[in-house]
This record gives sequence, C-alpha cells and structure tokens, in this order.
Amino acid sequence: MNPEAKHYVKCLVTDFERNGLNLTVTKREEAQRLRAQIDELSLRYIRNLNDDSTCILFSEAELTGLPPEYLKSLDKAENGKYKVAMKSHHVLILLELCKVGTTRRIVATTYGKRCGDVNLSVLERLVELRHKYARLFGYSNYADYAVDLRMAKTSSKVFEFLEDISASLNDMATRELTMLKDLKKEEEGELPFGIEDLLYYVKRVEEKQFDLDFVALRQFFPVDLVLSGIFKILQDLFGLRFQKIADAEVWHSDVCVFSVFDLSSCELLGFFYLDLYKRDGKYDNTCVVALQSGALSSNGERQIPVALLISQLQKDNGGHNGLLRFSEVVSLFHEFGHVVQHICNRASFARFSGLRVDPDFVEIPSLVLENWCYESFSLKLISGFHQDITKPIKDEICRSLKRWRYFFSALKLKQEILYCLFDQIIHSADNVDIVELFKHLHQKVMLGLPMLDGANPASCFPRSAIGSEAACYSRIWSEVFAADIFTSKFRDDLLNHNVGMQFRDKVLAPGGAKEPIEILSDFLGREPSIQAFVASRAEYGL
Repeated sequence: MNPEAKHYVKCLVTDFERNGLNLTVTKREEAQRLRAQIDELSLRYIRNLNDDSTCILFSEAELTGLPPEYLKSLDKAENGKYKVAMKSHHVLILLELCKVGTTRRIVATTYGKRCGDVNLSVLERLVELRHKYARLFGYSNYADYAVDLRMAKTSSKVFEFLEDISASLNDMATRELTMLKDLKKEEEGELPFGIEDLLYYVKRVEEKQFDLDFVALRQFFPVDLVLSGIFKILQDLFGLRFQKIADAEVWHSDVCVFSVFDLSSCELLGFFYLDLYKRDGKYDNTCVVALQSGALSSNGERQIPVALLISQLQKDNGGHNGLLRFSEVVSLFHEFGHVVQHICNRASFARFSGLRVDPDFVEIPSLVLENWCYESFSLKLISGFHQDITKPIKDEICRSLKRWRYFFSALKLKQEILYCLFDQIIHSADNVDIVELFKHLHQKVMLGLPMLDGANPASCFPRSAIGSEAACYSRIWSEVFAADIFTSKFRDDLLNHNVGMQFRDKVLAPGGAKEPIEILSDFLGREPSIQAFVASRAEYGL
C-alpha cells in the first residue's frame, strides 16, 4: 500500500478501537451507557440555558448610551421600564455601549449567574462521566482522550501552548488595562475597574484612536464587487478560474453555481453553490457544507468535489444585491477559504477529502485568507464606492483597519485563554472545585481583575458542555499557526503565484491524508511557531 492507503487503514482501525473494538462486551456496553448519559446531560445543559427567561427592568436613563433601535427592540413592563433579556445579542451590545456603570455591572453579574447551581451540577457530573469513559479506553483523563487524535496530541502540549501565549501577552495586556482604568477614572471617578467594564472602555478607546465609521464603510463594499475581487485574488494566488453556470438547476432564484477550473491546464476541479441571502426558512448560519467529496473511484476516475457556501446577507430595500458590512467581507473571505480547501483537495479517499481534516487544522486555511481583508493592496481590489466603483477606499482607512484589527486585543484574548484553561483543567483532573478554579484562574490570567461577585461562568459556558469539550483551545491554536503562515510566506508579496501554488499543493491538496504538523512543516520549511502571532499583536497593539 502507498502511504495514504496505510494512513487510511490506520484511521479505520483507530475508529474501531475508539468505538470499543478492543473492549470486552461488558466494557463496551458500559461505554455505550456512559455515552448516552453524556449526550443527555450535554443537551440538558444547553436546554437549561435556552429555557432561561431571566430579564431585568431598566429605565431609559439607566440605559443611556444605547441607540434608539436597541431600545425599540426591547419589550416594556407595565411600569414603562425596558425589559433586558439575558440573551447574548442583548447583553453584549449593552456591555459595549451603555454609559451607566451600575447597569453594566448588574447585567454582567446576572448574565453570569444564569442556571447557577443547576448547570454547575450538570457540568460536574458530565466531567465525571467523561473521565470514566476515557479510562475505559486506557486514557488517564478525558482531555488526553479528546486531544489524542488532534494536532496538539496531548493535554500537556495544550497547557504549554496556552500558558506561552498568555505569558507573551502580559506586557501588552498590562498597558491596555492601565489605559482602561485611567479612562474609567476620568469618566466615572474612583469606582474600581471591573471585568464588566472591559467591552465598554475598549470601545471608548477605539472611538478616540480611530476615525472609522463602519456604517459609512459599507458604501465601499457592494456584494458583486467584493465577489469579483475575491475571485481575482483566488485566481492569481492559487491558479483557479471561476465560471458561473448559466441556467443551473437550483433550489432558489438567489442561488448560483460556479465551475472551478485549474487556470493553466483547464482541468475541472469542482463545483460550488453560492447561497448568499437571508430568507424565511433558510438554515440560519454562515458556513460551507461539503455536498460531495473529492476522491478516486474504484476504476481510477476522480469524483468531483462539490461545496455549498451559505451566508445570511441582506438585500437592499429594493430587493437588489446590497452592501456588505466589513465584518461580512471578512466572513465571506473566511468561507471562501473553506470552498478552496474543499475544491483543491486531491486525496484518494473521501475520508480525507476537503473539510474532513484534523479539527485543529480545518480552520487554518480560512484564517490565513482573512488576512487579505486588512492589506491595502487587496482591500482596493475588493472595494469601490457603490455609486462609482472606480473609487476604492482610501489609504488612510486601509491603514486604520489594519491597526484596528489587533488594537486592544491582548486583554480580550487573555479572557478567551482563561476559558480555554478552565476547560482543559476540568477535563484533566478529578474532583475539581469548579467555582474556586474559575476564581483562581480569573485573578491569575486577567492580571488581578476579580471575577464578578455571585457570577458562576461555568454554569453558562456551553462550549465546555457540548461540541468543544477539552478542545476550546482549538480556535486560538488555528489563529496562531495561520499567522505564522501568512507572515512567513504571503505578507511581503500578497499575490505571489508560486507561493500560492505551493500552499495549494502542499497544504490544501493532501487534506487529511497527512499529519497536519507534517503538512505545515513541509510548507514552512520548519516547525510552526507562535512568534509571528505574538509579533503581529505587538506591532499593532499598544
């Protein structure tokens, strides 16, 4: 067998083993029982959060700073006060814009108390059962079981990674925190700075430092122009030609289909459907779905990969293709990274095709591509004033966007690392006092900022309950190595076709057929490093 076939067999055997092949009948039945209990408890944790109907009443004065459209979206009580529901879309906006410190503190504390004791007991039981499950398969704890088949390989490697990133951010985060404390003192006097103030004062600093009007910026991102710019970048970088198929059979008139060809050989590489606009009854996430995997059939012919890009863009009032927010431009670039990842895969087995790769690796190509949204050269390719598309956004706006990307990012990233460490520790050790652990980590990671009194973040942390248990670190992991790739290979020559083709052949083509660390080391010419990630934040941070 060739190396890919051997790797395929190895993966199959591992699948069988992790489904109980090597266990006795009694232990296999025990594993199935544990799995069913874990699934039920995970769903109960999420259901408790979804069913929580906590809301707080505030007067209009107590909500000073929030825009009229936010207030209009709130229900009112009989006494005329506004009802603020403890749902993320209400809470995050309030914590970022409300000028009243007392209101921010009440909301942040109440939001952090949701499902308090009930979800805490669910999480404790979940962790206990996960450890039992992992030990049936010979692992010392659940974290080692969860990470074993991922790029990180061991829980100890994850701890080392998170601690290194957190330590590298300390100086920058300290400068950020000092500036935020000083600003709060100017605006609110001697009241101590708390974690509930973070989003509000970061926003205030941004307003002082940047002349960025994101509402006005939309006028420079007509959908069709952004798409043509993305196609141009992907063509020049990866040698791909996109051709829209006329009169294709689709499920809605908004949907269009593209063929993707190799630019030099004209070989058909794949197809993708583009379903951009929000509508009633449509799946409401933005993502890429693999409709058909690329693979070799038994007769040696290649099955063509097919992808679907789903987005939730709004049309303008006339029902025409509209203008994109900058965040939607970045999101579109990210998802096109997944489309290219799926189409350019050349693995022989569907098991390794497209997006069926290591979870620690799957986001890296898309995160690499996001960088083109912050470089002046590429921003001008994808932008143009909607009434005169020959006028791209100005150079000073491009520079501001690049600075804004990482400005005041250290504290917010350390907050994310706090949750990742918490997730990793509870899944690595027995009998952890979850509440005390979070208090300890909060003080340590967040430079002495205490956790809010009465809050219990472990009771409202769904990623640790289902979907990312013992793997919350993965997003930061991917961002770190994406930064290394972009800085080392692309930053100085954004449309270097030779480097782009190397990325296509060495990173995208193998898919899951090779170990991710081998793929990245082959492309970079060395093992990947955290240094570029740290340096990029230091360059544009405080």
